[in-house]
Amino acid sequence: MSVKHVINLLTLGALSLLSVNVCAGSLEQAKQLHDRIAGVAASEATLLSMAALLDDGKPIEAAYLAMETPAFYSTTLKLFATPWTNIDQDVFAPLNDYSATVIGAVRDDVDFREILQADMVYVGKNSLNLPAYNRNDNAHYQALEDQFIDLKEGLERTTQSSLNGLPSSATAGVLTSRAAAKEFFYLGTNRAMFRFTLMNHLCTDLEPLKDNTRSTDRIRQDVSRSPGGDSRLFINNCSSCHSGMDPLAQAFAYYNYEFNLEQDPTGESGAIAYNTSGQTDPDTGTRVQAKYHINSTSFPYGFVTPNDDWQNYWREWPIKN
Repeated sequence: MSVKHVINLLTLGALSLLSVNVCAGSLEQAKQLHDRIAGVAASEATLLSMAALLDDGKPIEAAYLAMETPAFYSTTLKLFATPWTNIDQDVFAPLNDYSATVIGAVRDDVDFREILQADMVYVGKNSLNLPAYNRNDNAHYQALEDQFIDLKEGLERTTQSSLNGLPSSATAGVLTSRAAAKEFFYLGTNRAMFRFTLMNHLCTDLEPLKDNTRSTDRIRQDVSRSPGGDSRLFINNCSSCHSGMDPLAQAFAYYNYEFNLEQDPTGESGAIAYNTSGQTDPDTGTRVQAKYHINSTSFPYGFVTPNDDWQNYWREWPIKN
């Protein structure tokens, strides 16, 4: 499935207006469709072409023509992707390597799976007067936005591994972008990356997935087995999420977001970090980041993360009578 097929979701509301407003002429329908998709007025030539496609019974083709408008990339797609890039789900956050990669992938009709898997990132073209991509800041993408660069023409694909220092085998599309690392690997325990990936790309939070019938053997030491002195809370609540989340979030055990907490508490000048083969974290004695072993005294008999081997305990749903 290509990214453009996913973007067809953006057109469904607009196309539904056409089916409801059957009395409108094709030009009026074309204007409604273009306004909903691109958010700006269409040129006369574009409207006429879209109207002709509508008259010919080709509404999807008409919608794709509206997608050729530069505003579709700089506004519609940016608003579409930007909430995925930050914990607050703010649609007005600055352009960054995460949102730019989604925009570029849509333009190039990339297989959507590559968004979460490929060694790729979209950057501004070399011919543009922009600061170079820097793994420690967002200046490159801020300049793209400040200079009102046409993102339909101004982006080009390259490899993440050539820019951010990760080996190609450790890249995972937007999940290992600087923007994602800054938000979801920032401090904490890396569980945020798992949760927000569910929310952004599987359209679900943890609540619908809760299942306290799963084994608790992979829940880490930082989760108390008797919060507030009541083990029932762990069995009925905590374990419902952690039994599935912790073995899946183990996939991120070698990743971190590194910055100077004292001088830069919000991590504006940080960069994604990854413990490659042969690297040893001084706190864990393995490649696993120290954050996976924090608060280990909460339940010393809990799971001690040894590597990044992950397992999906949620593949089978509990049997309902």
